[in-house]
Amino acid sequence: MTYGEAGTSRSAIGSGLVDFGIQKGSCIGLYFINRPEWIIVDHACAAYSYISVPLYDTLGPDAASYIINHADIQVIFCLPQSLSSLLSFINSIPSVRLIVVIGGSEENIPSVPSSNYQKIVTFSKLYEQGHSNLKPFCPPKPEDTATICYTSGTTGTPKGAVLSHGNLIANAAGSSLNIQFYPSDVYISYLPLAHIYERVNQVLLVHSGSACGFYQGDNLKLTDDMAVLRPTLFASVPRLFNRIYAGVMNAVKTSGGLKERLFNVAYSAKMQAICSGKTPSPIWDRLVFNKIKAKLGGRVRFMCSGASPLSPDVLEFLRVCFGVLIVEGYGMTETSCTVSIMNEGDTLTGHVGSPIASCEIKLVDVPEMNYTSEDHPYPRGEVCIRGPTIFQGYFKDEAQTKEVLDDDGWLHTGDIGLWLPEGRLKIIDRKKNIFKLAQGEYIAPEKIENVYAKCKYIAQCFVYGDSFNSSLVAIVAVEPEMLKAWAASEGIQYDNLQQLCANPRARAAVLTDMDEIGKQAQLRGFESAKAVTLVAEPFTMENGLLTPTLKVKRPLAKAFFATAIADMYAELSKLDPTPQRSLL
Repeated sequence: MTYGEAGTSRSAIGSGLVDFGIQKGSCIGLYFINRPEWIIVDHACAAYSYISVPLYDTLGPDAASYIINHADIQVIFCLPQSLSSLLSFINSIPSVRLIVVIGGSEENIPSVPSSNYQKIVTFSKLYEQGHSNLKPFCPPKPEDTATICYTSGTTGTPKGAVLSHGNLIANAAGSSLNIQFYPSDVYISYLPLAHIYERVNQVLLVHSGSACGFYQGDNLKLTDDMAVLRPTLFASVPRLFNRIYAGVMNAVKTSGGLKERLFNVAYSAKMQAICSGKTPSPIWDRLVFNKIKAKLGGRVRFMCSGASPLSPDVLEFLRVCFGVLIVEGYGMTETSCTVSIMNEGDTLTGHVGSPIASCEIKLVDVPEMNYTSEDHPYPRGEVCIRGPTIFQGYFKDEAQTKEVLDDDGWLHTGDIGLWLPEGRLKIIDRKKNIFKLAQGEYIAPEKIENVYAKCKYIAQCFVYGDSFNSSLVAIVAVEPEMLKAWAASEGIQYDNLQQLCANPRARAAVLTDMDEIGKQAQLRGFESAKAVTLVAEPFTMENGLLTPTLKVKRPLAKAFFATAIADMYAELSKLDPTPQRSLL
C-alpha cells in the first residue's frame, strides 16, 4: 500500500465516522493488534479531530469496559475474534454507538438486540460509505488532545495519560535529531501499538516516509516474518534481546571445539575494534556473524531498545554480532515516549544517553535514600522532566496528576538517575518498589530481575524479600526448551514441564546459573536470591501478573505465589539459624 492509498483510506474512514454523526473531539477505541488498519484509523482520527484511545487486545472484559466507560468511547474498531467478547458486556458500555469490525464479512456480522441503539458495521462498509461521501478535513490545533493512553501501572485501576498533538510532534521532532530514518527504510511493527514506544516510532516513520510491515500476530513466528520482510529498522525490548543473546551463546557453547574458539576469537577482535573506534575486519562477519544477522532478515542497519533497562554486555553483544548502530533510550507515556537516547558513535554502555532536544532533565535530591546533587563522583537524584513533550495530565484524575506534575511544569518520574560525563543519564534505582531486608539493607528488585533476565533458563523472574527476612527468594517462569535441553543432558525423566520444574536438581541448576550471572554483574551477597521456585506457566496479563507494558504487578505476584514464597523461607530457615519469618 502506497502513502497515497493509505491517505485515501484515511479520508474514507474519517468521512465515514463524520457521516455516521460522530462529533469532533469524540473518543475512538482501537481494540486490536498491529495491522495497517490501526495506522489508518489513527490518522483518520488526527485528520478529523477525533481522540484515539488504544485498548490492548489482551484486555479482559473488566479492564476493557472500565476504559471504554471512563473515556466515554463512542466508536470501537475491533477484529471478529474480539467482537463476541465486546458483545458479552455491550449493555455495560452505553457510550458506544458504533462497532466497526475489521476483516469480517457482512453476512457474519451479528445484530445487536433491537432494544440497543448500537450499530455494528464492517470496516469495508464504513470505507465505502465514507469514500462515496468524502468530508473536508477538520485538522486539530497543537494543544488539542490526540490520544488518551491508559497505563495500568503495577497497582490500581488504569490511568489515562492525555497527550496532545503538540506533545507527539515535539517528541518525534526531538528524537529525529538523534535517529535518522529514510524513505528507503523498512520497519517491522510487532510491539504493541497501544504502547507509546511503538506509537511514536510510527510517527517517525511517517515523518521520514519509510515503509512499515506488520507481523502476523504471533511473536513466536517473528523471525519468520522478518525473513520475508527483511527490515532495516528493528525496535525491541530487553526481554527479546536477552532471548537472542541467550540463544546465540547457548548455541556457541554447545557447538564446542573449533566453532566455539572461532566465535570467541571473532568476538574479541570485533569488540576491540569497536571500542577503539576502528572498522572491524569484514572477515569476521563472513566467517561467523552473517549467519546470526540472517536470523533478522540480514538487512537490519539500526536497532533500538526501550521500555526497561538493557544489560550493558547484551548491548555490546548486539553491536558485535549484528555490526549495526544500536542505541538504548529512556522514556515513558507521560513524556510522549523518549526522554533521552544514546548518541550515534557513543561506545560507552550502561546509560540511556543524553536528553533529546525537546525536553530538559534535572535530578532532584532524595535525602531519605541518600541521593543528592552533591554525591561524588556523580550527582544523583530523582529524574524530573520538563518541556513540550510532557503530557496534559491523567484523564479525570486531578489528584494523581498533581502527584507527578509540580507547579513549575516538572514531571517527577520516580526513577533515580545519575549524570555521567558528557551529559549521559544513567538510571540506577526507583523511589517505589524498594524494600528493606531484616538486616537493614535496601533492595531494588527490578535491578536484580534485569540481571537474572540474562540467565538462559529464565523467561521471567519475580524477586521477593521483606523486612522480616534476611535474604531474597525468586519465582522463575522458565524457558521451556532450555530447561528441557538441560534435563536431556542430565538424563532426567519427566512426564511434563510442571514435573520438571518441581525437580530439586532443576531448581538447583537454575539457581547455580543465576548465581554465576549475579557474580558477573557484581551483585552483592544480600542481592542474590537464596532460593528459587520454578513455574511452567509464564507471567501474563491474562493471569493478572503483568501490566500491558509487561511489568510485573508486584502486589498481585506476591499474593499469587504466597504459598511458594512461604515454602522457600521455611526451607531456608532449616539451612540458616537466622530467623526467616515471612510477612505473607
